[in-house]
Amino acid sequence: MFGFFKKDKPAPAEADGQPDTAAPAAGQDSAPAADAPPKMSWAQRLRAGLAKTRAQLGGQLSALFSRTRVDDELLEELETLLITADVGLDATQHLLDALRERVRRERIEDPARLRDVLKEELTALIAPLEKPLDLNAHKPFIIMIAGVNGAGKTTSIGKLAKHFQSQGKSVLLAAGDTFRAAAREQLETWGARNNVAVIAQDSGDPAAVVFDAVNAARARNIDVVLADTAGRLPTQLHLMDEIAKVKRVIGKADPSGPHEVLLVLDGNIGQNALAQVKAFDAAIGVTGLVMTKLDGTARGGVIAAIAKQHAPSRPIALRYIGVGEGVDDLQPFRADEFVDALFDAPQPA
Repeated sequence: MFGFFKKDKPAPAEADGQPDTAAPAAGQDSAPAADAPPKMSWAQRLRAGLAKTRAQLGGQLSALFSRTRVDDELLEELETLLITADVGLDATQHLLDALRERVRRERIEDPARLRDVLKEELTALIAPLEKPLDLNAHKPFIIMIAGVNGAGKTTSIGKLAKHFQSQGKSVLLAAGDTFRAAAREQLETWGARNNVAVIAQDSGDPAAVVFDAVNAARARNIDVVLADTAGRLPTQLHLMDEIAKVKRVIGKADPSGPHEVLLVLDGNIGQNALAQVKAFDAAIGVTGLVMTKLDGTARGGVIAAIAKQHAPSRPIALRYIGVGEGVDDLQPFRADEFVDALFDAPQPA
């Protein structure tokens, strides 16, 4: 029940962000102000959140596609634009090859039609990333969450807890980032706000904390365990080994677990996301991604680069994307919805 506090102590400010504004005090009117703007739908928030990427990509695309005809010069400028929007060299080449083939085969001469074809090809490229997370295959369903410090990992855990609760699932949090006291305190604050239990220790082995959390979830008949882990840089191989240990210990607590290994990526890092995915996947076998902070960057095109990097052998699912600080601003990824938001401005509420 979001907004209900067990504690009054707020989470400390740190790179991962903080929970949203506290609920009104007892007796305080919680109704929205008379002049408060109507709440936007997710599609509207997504379009608004991708405004910077759309300005980088969509705004210049509009100028390109307003020309009188499709020619080599237009396609070359489109190639440059896609690369500067962090779509990446491989994904850009893939898209341009597909466009040239369709221009030839369909005899496309109208740039407006080429715009529609680009949307279709971009959607087809990133569609393999759209794989909703099924929480019903195991109980408890154990989700291990990794990422570098500052990616929004702990905040994402709090938002995921709320999201899963909205689906009728009971949730337990494991404060496995024992190296940073602020992470534990922040997770406890999220737990209090969502009325979710948090398994934590003041110090000790993060793998032991997660082991205890899995056993507690089983004893309490909990549906989902969200296990935080300490932030790591991909180059810190000795520290990456510690995260791999956490995964092995989860397997001892539940031989079928973890059932999902989520990597949280900061949308602001652009092509560096590819290196992070590669390094964490090698260490712990990433099965899903969460991309945060897309509202603060012009680099949303990196999703296409990620799709191309792992296609077609093993696309890593992009489970959730985040476009704001609100608890509802982290939602399942949908390819067509994302592409529409890249090209089209938000409509009035």
